[in-house]
Amino acid sequence: MTRTAPRRTALISGASIAGPALAFWLNRHGYEVTVVEKAGTLRSGGYPIDVRGAALDVVEKMGLLPRLRDAHIDLRRLTFLHGDGSEVASLHPHAVTGGATGRDLEVRRGDLTDALYTAVRDEVEFLFNDSIDTLDQSEHGVDVTFRGGGGRRFDLVFGADGMHSRTREMLFGPEEQFHRYLGYCFAVFTMRNTLGLSHETVMWNTPGRAAALYAVGDEDEVHAFLTFARPEPPFDAFGDPQAQRDLIVQVFADAGWEVPAILAALHDADDVFFDAVGQIRMPRWSKGRVALLGDAAHAPSFLTGQGTSLALIGAYHLAGALADRDHAEGFAAYEHATRDFVTLTQDRIGEGGGTLFPTTAGALEQRNERLRGLSARGIPPTPRATRG
Repeated sequence: MTRTAPRRTALISGASIAGPALAFWLNRHGYEVTVVEKAGTLRSGGYPIDVRGAALDVVEKMGLLPRLRDAHIDLRRLTFLHGDGSEVASLHPHAVTGGATGRDLEVRRGDLTDALYTAVRDEVEFLFNDSIDTLDQSEHGVDVTFRGGGGRRFDLVFGADGMHSRTREMLFGPEEQFHRYLGYCFAVFTMRNTLGLSHETVMWNTPGRAAALYAVGDEDEVHAFLTFARPEPPFDAFGDPQAQRDLIVQVFADAGWEVPAILAALHDADDVFFDAVGQIRMPRWSKGRVALLGDAAHAPSFLTGQGTSLALIGAYHLAGALADRDHAEGFAAYEHATRDFVTLTQDRIGEGGGTLFPTTAGALEQRNERLRGLSARGIPPTPRATRG
C-alpha cells in the first residue's frame, strides 16, 4: 500500500496583507499553513492603500480582482494649499502619483485584508491574540513556542509581521541595523468630515509640515494625516501615545487652515497610528528555515505607495519558489526573482519626502510651481458636487 507523504507545514507570523497572501499560495502548493496574529481579531479600517502593476495580476490570479474593483475608492481630486489656506493647485491624483486610470486600484486597507482572509479562512488555521515567543531551528524543522502557551514544530516559518518585525529581531538582531530613517514622522487617524469632502484629498503645507484630509467617499468621516520633518527619529515617543500627541501638538501649534480642528480631533481619536517614515534594507531575507516578506523584509516607506504591491508580489513569488524546491533553494530563488524590483522601488524615494513635503520655503515654492504646471496640462479633476 502506497503511503502519502505528509504535507509540509508552515507558520506565518502576521495576518495583515503579506501573511494571508502567502498563506493562500502556500496552501495552493500543498502546504499545511498556520497564521499567528498578535491582535485579537482581523484588523479592519485603516488608511487607503494602492494595488498597482504586477500586484493586480496577483490578485486576479487569486480571484479577488472583481471584489477589489467594487471596493475601489476612485479618488478624483487632490488639492494643495498654501500656509494661509489659499489654493496652490487642484489636480487629478494620477497627475501626481503616476497611476494608471482605469487599472490601478486604491482600496481601504480593511477591504483588502478582509478579502484575503475570506479567501483562506476555510483552509488555513488562524491563531489570533497570540504570537511567537521563541524559535529554535534544527535540520528537522523549527520548534516554536507561543506567548499564549504551548509549542509546535513546523517545517518552515515566515515573518510577515511588518516594519517593526519581532520575527526579524529574533532572527537577525535589532531593527536599528536595517532601518533607514527618511527624515519624517507621520500620524494618521479618523475624524468627522466637517468640510463635506467627497472622493478627494486636501493637503496644507508649510516648510517641513503637512496636514491632509482624505475623504474616500461621501462619508461622515475622513482620514487625517499629519506629516513633519525631524532630523532624528523621536525614539521617546514610540510606544507612548501621549508623547506622540504632545509632539504633534508642539510641531503644529501655530499652524493655520483646519489644523487646529485636526489637533482637537487628535486629542479624542482612538485609532491614531504614529510612526517614522523609513525603510527596511537587508542583505538577505532568510536564515535557515525562516524567511521574511513584505515590510518585515523590505519596507519601502509609505511615500512610495508600493508597500502593499510589494507584499502581494513577494508572497506569490515566495510560495512559487517553494512549490518544488527545498527551503534553501526556494529562498534563494525568491530573492533572485524579487530583489531587483524591491531595490528599484526603494531607490525611487531618494532622500525622503522632499518632493512632496519640502523642508524649505524655496523648495516648497518650486514644488508648487511644478504642481501648477501639472494642473495646467494634466488630467482635469472631477468638479466638486454641489451639496445642499
